[in-house]
Amino acid sequence: MASQAASEPAAVWAAALGTGGVFVLMIVVVWQIAATWRARMLAGREEEYRRLATKYAELLEDNTEILRRYTDELAQVRTSVGSVERMMREVD
Repeated sequence: MASQAASEPAAVWAAALGTGGVFVLMIVVVWQIAATWRARMLAGREEEYRRLATKYAELLEDNTEILRRYTDELAQVRTSVGSVERMMREVD
């Protein structure tokens, strides 16, 4: 009976289509798993970029504040040096 079923064209086509369908299903499953994994990796990378951008913004604000303080201190030093120069000119 097995040899008779194997020799029938319909049975051969059914087996071929069934085997092809299983392979197509396996390919689709693997493809979807890979796509999901890639999407997770990209989301993780995007989150890391967000964290870096936030940290950069904080550091930029800190540097701006430091620069403002140094500018104020430099202005005070210039004023003091100007006063000392005037005092020395008056003494001469």
